[in-house]
Amino acid sequence: MKFSRADFPEDFLFGTATSSYQIEGHGQGGAGQTHWDTFAATPGNVARAENGRIACDHYNRLDEDLDLLKGLGVDVYRFSTSWARVLPEGRGPVNEEGLDFYDRLVDGLLERGIKPAATLYHWELPSQLADRGGWTNRDIGDWFADFTQVVMERIGDRVWSAAPINEPWCVAFMSHFLGLQAPGLRDIRATARAMHHVLLAHGRSIGVMRDLGMKNLGAVCNFEYAIPVDDSPEAAKAARTYDGYYNRFFISGLFNKSYPSDVLEGLGPHMPENYQDDFDIIGQPVDWCGINYYTRKIIAPTDGPWPALEEVEGPLPKTAMDWEIYPDGLYHFLKRVHEGYTRGLPLYVTENGLASYDKVSGGEVHDQQRIDYINDHVARVKRAADEGIPVKGYYLWSLMDNYEWSLGYDKRFGLVHVDFQSLKRTPKASYHQMAKALGR
Repeated sequence: MKFSRADFPEDFLFGTATSSYQIEGHGQGGAGQTHWDTFAATPGNVARAENGRIACDHYNRLDEDLDLLKGLGVDVYRFSTSWARVLPEGRGPVNEEGLDFYDRLVDGLLERGIKPAATLYHWELPSQLADRGGWTNRDIGDWFADFTQVVMERIGDRVWSAAPINEPWCVAFMSHFLGLQAPGLRDIRATARAMHHVLLAHGRSIGVMRDLGMKNLGAVCNFEYAIPVDDSPEAAKAARTYDGYYNRFFISGLFNKSYPSDVLEGLGPHMPENYQDDFDIIGQPVDWCGINYYTRKIIAPTDGPWPALEEVEGPLPKTAMDWEIYPDGLYHFLKRVHEGYTRGLPLYVTENGLASYDKVSGGEVHDQQRIDYINDHVARVKRAADEGIPVKGYYLWSLMDNYEWSLGYDKRFGLVHVDFQSLKRTPKASYHQMAKALGR
């Protein structure tokens, strides 16, 4: 790596991240069914109908994986809890075995000198709650508050940080308008409601954790740098619309207690009645903001109803996700979020990483493209920090190769290679390079 700890302030934190359904192995330990299980079982939704039943078997290999984290030398591990593992029906009876697992996870991190950073929800909604409308049902704010109470009464005294929901755009828009993730809907009314209710649930969850006396609570949003395909006014409007529903809607609700007027041109008729009354819950103070960033998109206008746009292939080098590599976008969002929304709050890059088709050869995995990607993005983080933007940490996605949702097990984001037949872990060259850069 072209950087080391010495290049950053003493209190700057390096970490890595995972999510529960993608690594744990959801078909064990008393976990209930989720809408991802049924989405994956529906033909055509997921590559080869693969699911998270076994995944990386992190549930049974916890100590081995925590030792890999310690060997990497990170300060922070950002993990998520599974709603259906803790409350198999989404409400009601608690699965004590699930809570015990997260107890062991947090204690294991602390024993190894690693700060536990908890995310309560990373997309695995219990099926019984999906049956009740899931994120389209306003009651999900109450359901999620109850889930927060159960989990954080157990581990909230020991986690270093906590955030309610990972990437509201994916939970709401990607899953209810584009239909690309569970529950796989393509309905603008459902989308508008889910987009609002995910923020309402965030606010309810923050309130519960504050009442428990927890500190260092945050929000995590994902961002994509959007540019118009050409200089036409139509293309500029299309890119602005994309930027609105992807980048501005959620961060504005959280920190400015309002939604962008250009997004409401499309979603306004479908929003919940009196949604404006919820902004005091949604926008209650948090202690930090997390930015997930991977790529940029080139946007072209189209004929037809709102949003009347499409993505166009760009000229830059791409990852295995077919995402353009554009590090300047990360600097852009650190600056933009600080100046327009968080205004001095600590910022963390809570996800950033590259997917590739890594293979083990002679017991090693050479992933130079990932090393280059990390170097280029960390350089932009350093630029932001040097300019006084309060960015306090950088977390890589992901610790290990995992279940990449509708793309199954093909796309490998990990610093650690996982053989999904034997489940053997093999640290990649990027892992060893990061460990050297983070050595104290």
